[in-house]
Amino acid sequence: MSSHPLPLILALSLVLLSSAIGEAAADRITVTAKGSGPDVILIPGLASSGAVWDGIASHLGGHYRLHIVQLAGFAGSPPGANATGPIIEPTVDAIDAYITTNHLKSPKVIGHSLGGLIGLMLALKHPDHVSSLLIVDSLPFFGATFGAPDATAAGLQATGMRDTILAESQDAYDQGEKAFLPSLVKSPEGLNSVVEWAIASDKSVVARALYEDATTDLRPSLHAIQTPVTVLYPWDASSEMPQSGVDAFYQQSFSALPHKELIRIDGSRHFIMLDQPDKFASLVDAFLK
Repeated sequence: MSSHPLPLILALSLVLLSSAIGEAAADRITVTAKGSGPDVILIPGLASSGAVWDGIASHLGGHYRLHIVQLAGFAGSPPGANATGPIIEPTVDAIDAYITTNHLKSPKVIGHSLGGLIGLMLALKHPDHVSSLLIVDSLPFFGATFGAPDATAAGLQATGMRDTILAESQDAYDQGEKAFLPSLVKSPEGLNSVVEWAIASDKSVVARALYEDATTDLRPSLHAIQTPVTVLYPWDASSEMPQSGVDAFYQQSFSALPHKELIRIDGSRHFIMLDQPDKFASLVDAFLK
């Protein structure tokens, strides 16, 4: 990743654009547009900030028009319409409304974790609006990580996780995030940011989005996605799973997807862009070209 500062003229151009995406859509997401060139949409994951993409935005140096999404209720953003009811499907619709209203031309989409699932759903529901998709450690069925064979079985465990977060105090939630998140980030600086975003998130939105993520199973629909998809997934020597087991798990999870490339990133945990920024930047370059 380039360490050179952006030219002043480019830095001055990195402003939040006021985009008329409709009141309902705007209450689900906010979008910061940076740079100029081909359109690229970046979607962060559960309880994360759009700032998770700051490193890659600097690396790309303004040669692309980046549309950095912030989901309502995460990382200190107001919960808006996500305060009640479903979250993931309406967010997919809000991003599609943004694409349509702002006349984005065949954007490429990059999504991390929950953002990767949203990207898959966007490609499934609105294939003309996603020219290609880069998934950063996400699955078509997150419940598989629980050992659940289907969404119904995953729901039994996900219900308990959701209800625990909803019922616990804010302090208990904060301490739980601080204890859990080191398993997802190796980078000390990155971990500090991820913890800060998580404890600033609305825990009700986090709990309900986590439940929806765990109980959404796109595996039966993967065969219908014609969009080219690149999947980055991590492995680290500290992992409890052997490298071959991780490879097999991701290959099996995406087996029905027609046009795919799966790439393992060694020496990384879940936040690949923070743990292996140089490798991530090179792979994003390849994806965009």
